[in-house]
This record gives sequence, C-alpha cells and structure tokens, in this order.
Amino acid sequence: MSIRGLKKKQPKTFKVRIITVDAEMEFSCEMKWKGKDLFDLVCRALGLRETWFFGLQYTIKGMCTWLKMDKKVLDQEIPKEDPISFHFLAKFYPEKVEEELLQEITQHLFFLQVKKQILNEEIYCSPEATVLLASYAVQAKYGDYDPNFHEPGFLAHDELLPKRVLRQYQLTAEMWEEKITAWYAEHRGIARDEAEMNYLKIAQDLEMYGVNYFPIAQNKNHTDLLLGVDAKGIHIYSINNRFSPSKSFEWSSIRNISCSEKELTIKPLDKKAEVFKFFASQLKVNKLIFQLCIGNHDLFMRRRKVDSIEIQQMKAQAREEKARKKMENQRLAREKQLREEAERAKEELERRLFQLEDEARQANEALLRSQEAAELLAEKAQIAEEEAKLLAQNAAEAEQERQRLEITALKSKEEKRLMEQKMREAELIAVKLVKESDRRAKEAEHLKQDLHEAREAERKAKQKLLDITRLNYPHMAKYPQYSPGDSRDANFDKGSIKLDLKDIDLKRLSFEIERERLDYLEKSRKFEDRLKELKSEIHALKLEEKQAGLYC
Repeated sequence: MSIRGLKKKQPKTFKVRIITVDAEMEFSCEMKWKGKDLFDLVCRALGLRETWFFGLQYTIKGMCTWLKMDKKVLDQEIPKEDPISFHFLAKFYPEKVEEELLQEITQHLFFLQVKKQILNEEIYCSPEATVLLASYAVQAKYGDYDPNFHEPGFLAHDELLPKRVLRQYQLTAEMWEEKITAWYAEHRGIARDEAEMNYLKIAQDLEMYGVNYFPIAQNKNHTDLLLGVDAKGIHIYSINNRFSPSKSFEWSSIRNISCSEKELTIKPLDKKAEVFKFFASQLKVNKLIFQLCIGNHDLFMRRRKVDSIEIQQMKAQAREEKARKKMENQRLAREKQLREEAERAKEELERRLFQLEDEARQANEALLRSQEAAELLAEKAQIAEEEAKLLAQNAAEAEQERQRLEITALKSKEEKRLMEQKMREAELIAVKLVKESDRRAKEAEHLKQDLHEAREAERKAKQKLLDITRLNYPHMAKYPQYSPGDSRDANFDKGSIKLDLKDIDLKRLSFEIERERLDYLEKSRKFEDRLKELKSEIHALKLEEKQAGLYC
C-alpha cells in the first residue's frame, strides 16, 4: 500500500484547548468524536474518576452552556475558533463534601473553583469567614507556618480576599496579612488536602454555594424573579435577594418537571399543592435549567441508593488512602517532632556550648585581666617604691635646701643689714658730698667773684696808671732821652711785673678751681656708680628673699 493511501486512511482531527482552574491542556480530537469522548479523554489526563460532578463549559453568544455528552462535538453550537476552547468545571455540587468527594484531585478542583467564585464575589461570604478561608488557603499553599521563613510581606502577591471586603474595611495590606497569619499559625500540622477539605466544609454552608441562578418570570406579566438550582432542590428568589429563597422545592418533594418552549413546569409530589410554572427569556435557558434539574435530581436519588460496586471500591480506596495518609502524616509528624526536638536539643547544646565557650572566654579574659592587674600592681609597687625613694631623696634635698635657705636667710639678713648700713653710709656720704658740693660751689662762686673783682681792680689800676702817665708825662714822646723818664720807665716796668705776677696767681687759682671741680665731678660719678651697684645688690637680695619664702 502506498504512503498516500495510508495518509487517506488517517482520521481527520481538530484541536481543542481545555482550560481548568489552574492549568491549560490541548488535545487533538477526531471529527466523529462525541462530547463524552472528549470528556473522558480530559478525565483520563487529569486522573479523575469522579466524573459525574464535572462538565465542559463554553460560551456562545454571551451565554454559558455545557457540552452535551451524547452528541458529536462539531454538531453542537460551539465557537468557531481554532483551537476550540472549553472550560473543565464542576457542573454539579455535592451535598456533603467530606462524604462525597473521594479523590484528592476532585477535592483540589472543587477547592480551586469555589475559591475563585468567592474571590470573584459569585458566592457571598462574610468578612470574618473570608479571613478564615484565606488562612486555610495559605495553609494549603505554604504548609505549616514558620516565622523564620514566612516573614512579613510573604502574602503580598497572593489574592486571598474579595475586593468587596477590602473596600469595606479601611485596613492596609499589612494589617490584613497580620489577621490572616494569626489564623494561619493555628493550622499547624494540617496537610494540604485536609486544609482544602476544611475550606470546602466552611464554604458549603454559605447561602450561594453551588447555586446556579437564572432570571425568570412567574407569569405573562413578566414579574422578575430568580430561579436557583442546587444539590438540594429548586429555589425561587426575588431579584434583589439571592440569600433567602421565597419558595423552595426539594428534590424529594418534586413529582415531575416538564419543559415546553419557554415554559417550565414544576409539579410537586403532593397533588393538592399548586403547580409552579415560570417562563424564561429564551428556549436555551429553559433547556439549560432542565438539564441542571435532571442532573442534580439524578445525583440526589443516587446518594440515597446503595452505592454501586465502583463507588464502593472508590470509597474503600479513599478510606485506605486516608488511613495511609493519616499514618504517613502521623509518621511525618513524629519524625518532624523528633527532628524538631533534635534540632531544639542541638540548639540547646549549641547554646550551652556557646555559653561554655563564652564562659571560658570570659574566664580567660578575667585571667588575662588578673595577670595584667598583677603586672600593673607590681609595676605600680615598683613605681611607688621608686617614688618613695625619690620622695625620700627629695625630702633630703628639701631638708638641705631648707638648711641652705636658713643659712642663706641668715646671710641675707646679715647682708641686708650690711647693705642697709652701706646704704646709710652711702646716704651720709651723699649728704656730705652734697654739702661739700654746695660748699665747693659756694667757694667757687666766691672765687669767681674774687677773680672778677681782682680783674676789675686790675683793669681799673691799669686804666688809672695810664691816665696818670698821660697826665704827668705828656712830653715824653718828644723827649725820649730824658733821664727821669728812664727812672719812671723803670718804675713802670716794676709795676708791670707786679701786675704780671698778680695775673699769674689768678690763672693758677682758676686752674686749681677747675681741677678741683673736675675732681669733684669724677668723685660724684664714681659715687653714683657705687650707689647704683648698691641698689642692684639690694634688689637681688630682695629677690632671693622672695624665692626663699616660696620654697619655705
């Protein structure tokens, strides 16, 4: 057979994208596959055996509907896209999650879907309950709380609370995290599947849990109502209240449900009770409601019958798995406890070792300090001894200095006395010199006066002599050979000699006076120098006395 012939025999396929709550998958489907073929393929890929809760949902013309299992996929009104997208979701909800959800994968898929519905506000939940549910979600994701690992801010990127709750309370993200962590810390030791089951057990008690709502009208006047279908029955709500139904029909009290065109009729089991009729906006809505009613009613009746062999096997396996997990968890808990105890013992030993090392270090430091202190004390003792010697030496020197100062003081007193005596003598000499100076000055003044008088007398005598000579001998110039003139000339020469002698005496006297004056000046200068020396000696003695007083 040719290769072309083989290619012709290969079935035609189309691509499908399956979107779960937390993952996406793609499959190649044969053109002839029915909805059940595709659904079974997805369940096998997920390892899911509790298939009766789930379905494949798609959106067409703004309306969500479910893929029919008994019809071909391509014959149904599905989106024209490649690949065709379907959402794998829970279509029917159990009455009691703990009893009906047997597989862990089933629990996990329900947990993710219900959590998403609460966060998207499709299921109303009080703020207190949302915090508790969030703590179980955190336990399922992160395991046991560890303050060393789960530091503040570790929930910053997790969506755990509905936006309605965040808007309702003016709390920061840190404050919400603190509230959630307070509950989260109390869930220590709870495994992931157990935390998810606790989440679902709380969620199943919420009023809007598992309810599919549809807008309806009770009569042709089109009074707006809401019809809800869930695992327990059919409920009628007012348009503004989805919590408390105004009328309910439990599955056990319904005799028949019929659908024709846009009208859907509910006949109670009690024939005397009123038949409830309502009208939907579209035939598709009526058919969808009818399918959900049939599926939920079938599950309701199934729960009240003896379990099939398959269900019994699954429950037995679930019990065995739970027992095994319980034992495993207990073993892990014991191992964890032993490990924690060992770690605590190790930490205690390390702490004790560190404490001992610290004590040893402190002891060594104390020993070193003691040795240093001993060395320091020895050094101080040596220094003190040297200081004592030095003080003794200084005391001896001070004693010698004191004695020297005493001797110096005595000498200073004697010298002072001598100096005072010398000063007194100098003062007496000075006084004598002053008197002598005054006397000499007076004598010099008298001598000068006598000299002046003598010179004046000499001048007058010379003048008188000249006058006499001119008067007595006016003809002497005419008669120079006259003998009497010779005798007068002789007499005049004698008088001139006498005058010359007297002038010589005066000069000698002036010279002596000048010499005595110079001697007096020389003596005065020497006396002043000696007086200055005495003053310097007295000043030095006074300084020595002051210094001696400071030393004392």
